[in-house]
Amino acid sequence: MDWSPVIVVLFVIAVWLFLMMFRTVPQATVGVVTVFGKFQRIMREGLNLKMPWEKITQRLSLQNRALQMEFQAITLDQANVKFATMVLYAVSGADDETIKRAVFSFATPQEFGLALQRTIDGSIRQFVATTKQSDILGMRAEIVDHTKKNLDEVVNVWGYVVRDIQITDMTFDQVIMDSMARVVSSKNLLAAAANEGAALLVKRTKDAEAEAAYKTIGAEAEKKAAALRGEGLALFRKNVADGMKDAAASLKVAGVDANFLLFLEYTDALKYVADHAQGKVIFMDNGAAAPSRVVQGIIGAGAETEPPK
Repeated sequence: MDWSPVIVVLFVIAVWLFLMMFRTVPQATVGVVTVFGKFQRIMREGLNLKMPWEKITQRLSLQNRALQMEFQAITLDQANVKFATMVLYAVSGADDETIKRAVFSFATPQEFGLALQRTIDGSIRQFVATTKQSDILGMRAEIVDHTKKNLDEVVNVWGYVVRDIQITDMTFDQVIMDSMARVVSSKNLLAAAANEGAALLVKRTKDAEAEAAYKTIGAEAEKKAAALRGEGLALFRKNVADGMKDAAASLKVAGVDANFLLFLEYTDALKYVADHAQGKVIFMDNGAAAPSRVVQGIIGAGAETEPPK
């Protein structure tokens, strides 16, 4: 009897069984090995030897995983808030006991994801229910801290750890969004009115200061001008007096009566008034003795105003 075919078959089977005893596990992944349904050991990354009676029940990734969630919550004042969150989680450790909890706490990974989602949902709803709608937008950090604290106590028992929770979006019903937009718009209008009022006040204050400075400068200039006019007038009168004194002395030396000088000055005054009257009627004494009468009147007025000695 020729045993060659049987030997070949047995050899092939032996080679196949030998090859089946080796398994490779990817990086950042572990394999959970059971024997007749009971946990036996953990296969690590790389090449591993597996006995024929052993079974790799599940391959578990040790990498971070992300879960996207969307749900709604109701605030203390009955406002509906829509949340969009992203949860980053992973197996809490690479030791055998932690991996056993992560694999055998739930029947399937989908059930674990559902439990994690409902736990986060309930924690955020609990926090939002104690907060008013007007405060909720500015409390993202508080919501995350509250939720993560509750999750850390729960998921650690399941062999997982929540590394981060991010609230990516938070919206209200359209009616509330419209009312919030109106509130913001009214506040902006109020701020704009306040700024415009402050600007107008500053402008008017500066205008008043400029006007006061202008009037002060004008008054100073007028004061200086008046002083200069007074000095000029005093100098003019002094020069006139000196000129009349010199003229009177000259007339006296020439043997001419000094009253003739008064007559000349009076006639010059009449001529000046006639040239510059601009059509007005002015009555003046034009007699020959008018200069003497005017001088006597001026001297008499001066005598009346002198205080008694």
